Amino acid sequence: MIHSRALRVVGSYGAILLAGVIACAATRVGQSGTSRLQIVRADTAALRKKLDSIADAHHGVVGYSVIDLETGARINRRGDETFSTASLIKVAILVTVYDLVAKGQLSLDDPLTVLKIDQVPGSGVAQFLHNGTVLTVHDAAWLMSTISDNTATNLLLDRIIIRRVWAKMDSLGLPHTRVHSKSFLRNSSVAMDSSVKYGFGVTTPNEMAHLFELMALGKAVNPAADSAMLDILEHNTTDFMLQRYLEGARAAHKDGETNAVRTECTLWYLRNRVVACVLTKENTDQRWVLDNEAQLTLANMGLAIVNAFGGVPPAPPSS
Repeated sequence: MIHSRALRVVGSYGAILLAGVIACAATRVGQSGTSRLQIVRADTAALRKKLDSIADAHHGVVGYSVIDLETGARINRRGDETFSTASLIKVAILVTVYDLVAKGQLSLDDPLTVLKIDQVPGSGVAQFLHNGTVLTVHDAAWLMSTISDNTATNLLLDRIIIRRVWAKMDSLGLPHTRVHSKSFLRNSSVAMDSSVKYGFGVTTPNEMAHLFELMALGKAVNPAADSAMLDILEHNTTDFMLQRYLEGARAAHKDGETNAVRTECTLWYLRNRVVACVLTKENTDQRWVLDNEAQLTLANMGLAIVNAFGGVPPAPPSS
């Protein structure tokens, strides 16, 4: 910081200011030049073999899709097979909300009133709020994405209409990614046969991975909206599946769980940006415990993927 006395020395002021500008510029160049880690060219054949061995050992059906956004490398298993999403489908709802905001058909500040009739069980806190509590669209989107709040999700679906989620997914080339009904309210389904088969939502590993890829590239809605959505997803509180063994890894992610289903999709900010989606179904172990087999399967796959891309990178130096 320039001392106040120096400001009174007219002859020195210009030199000091110039020196400060040069120093700041040098600092920025140094930070951008040295803190950016070199990208990794992962051995995707070895990674595929490792992931398949984990999937083969699982007592259930496992599909995955992994995308290296820096090199374009892609691997998958059952990539185009449909899986129940559980709450993972809430990412499609989030994208639709922000798309409607971008089109001027919705505002993040629009009020949503929580009524007793709207409150449903499962995850979230809105089910416990008093009758008449007013949230905003942004509040509900945050609750839906970070703590998988079911009541907040339903408030959003009432506002945006389920079929609009379908239309948005179709526009992105994701015809198998569907939300069927409001959470815990199957009688609200717009596709009852598919609801009976898949539950709350359905997707494929490749389609959900591509949705995360589009957000990472700023092409799901627009760069500003996609950045805002990924920031919300970075605050997801679930860390017992793909993130379990990856302390310190920066990730934007969403998960889903039912008795026979465990799913998660993530964008990791490693040396490379890496998208990974792992979906399971028909799981033999249906216990709601930390070491549920499917959760351990996802945890081991997450560790294998991140290790293939050089592991969790060191934290950037504090400024």
